[in-house]
Amino acid sequence: MADQEKQTKPTVEEQNATPKDTKEEVDASPDVHFEPVIRLAKVEVKTLEEDEDVVFKMRAKLYRFDKAGSEWKERGTGEMKLLQHHDSHLVRVLMRREKTFKICANHLITDDMTLSPNIGSDRSWVWNVAADISDGEPQQELLAIRFANSENAQLFKTKFDLARESNAKVRNGEPHQDLAEPKKEDDEQSDDKPKADQEKKAEENATKE
Repeated sequence: MADQEKQTKPTVEEQNATPKDTKEEVDASPDVHFEPVIRLAKVEVKTLEEDEDVVFKMRAKLYRFDKAGSEWKERGTGEMKLLQHHDSHLVRVLMRREKTFKICANHLITDDMTLSPNIGSDRSWVWNVAADISDGEPQQELLAIRFANSENAQLFKTKFDLARESNAKVRNGEPHQDLAEPKKEDDEQSDDKPKADQEKKAEENATKE
């Protein structure tokens, strides 16, 4: 009996053995690569601004007058742009909301459009639009825009008035005016970046008021 117990008693080496020592070796699985079932092609997204030059671009806040409620309602905050088409040479107003980029103003500048000062503010303008197509269908709107300061507001009016005069000439068959701003070189843009960041921050603070 003692001999049997001696034979079945594990040795010191067996007691100290780890699972790694006693476990059977498992074959390493080969690297498996699966080809995608569907390959997605790159899609070029167009904003319809590719055929236009920027005449004016500035951050602002847009409002529309709600006739039913007889009150001004915020339309959106974003970059107000005046764009001149390469072929027709007509200038339109285009504004997209920040983050969502949804269009909140989209109409050609016509002869009867006049910017009127907003009462009590030197950085805001009001104008009537016969056919704004922001929501797809042409709609008559009374719009108001507010800039960060009076200088930006005055610059917008200057460019807006020039665009109205240019569009009138184009419709009358007269030679058009190239109103687009000259494009800056990359090095100039890098030098102006700190200043542009400061101006944008100031505009954000002003439009929040």
